[in-house]
Amino acid sequence: MPTFNPQTYFNQVGNGKTTLKCTKKQILFSQGDMADAVFYLQVGKVKLSVVSPHGKEAVIVILDPGSFFGEGCLAGQLVQLATATTIDVARIVRIDKPSMLRLLKEDRTFSALFLTYMLARNVRIQEDLVDQLFNSSEKRLARVLLLMAQFGKEGKPEGVIAKISQETLAEMIGTTRSRVSFFMNRFKKMGLIHYDGGLHVHSSLLNIVLHD
Repeated sequence: MPTFNPQTYFNQVGNGKTTLKCTKKQILFSQGDMADAVFYLQVGKVKLSVVSPHGKEAVIVILDPGSFFGEGCLAGQLVQLATATTIDVARIVRIDKPSMLRLLKEDRTFSALFLTYMLARNVRIQEDLVDQLFNSSEKRLARVLLLMAQFGKEGKPEGVIAKISQETLAEMIGTTRSRVSFFMNRFKKMGLIHYDGGLHVHSSLLNIVLHD
């Protein structure tokens, strides 16, 4: 994916752009709020989650720096389908819908970068759906850990994941916290992960995903 430089592009947005300095666990928007802006994550992490009518919460994705979210408003979405919450201290650029539409129309380079990002996001969503439908909870957990450690991304060494609760991991893969705890302990005993100032994920964890 081409490198996106927010300093180059968001400075052109003018009055429609707002830089948000967010605290840990700050809600940016809630499920059902009006969808009227696109957000770009510069620093920190953000989780997108949904709550069912019966009160069950599921985490859709954990977003890393360089991610867009809230883009549904560009396709006519009137309300937010998820809740966006910062996981740690974050810096986020908010671009109102008219300004974002104008930027996409007037700047072809930005439009190409945004399209590339959205296509990659669509592929990720399809992969997540296949993973949820056909893989065991153990495989789903291993895949989530590898994705969060950014394995497969160019120039990324074996990764360290910042602190994330087992409850959140359980919500991401659709299982219980006790099952996540069981698998995490198993991964640790197998030498696939270890804890040292953070959660270290080894490339050998990929064997869990590939194993039939």
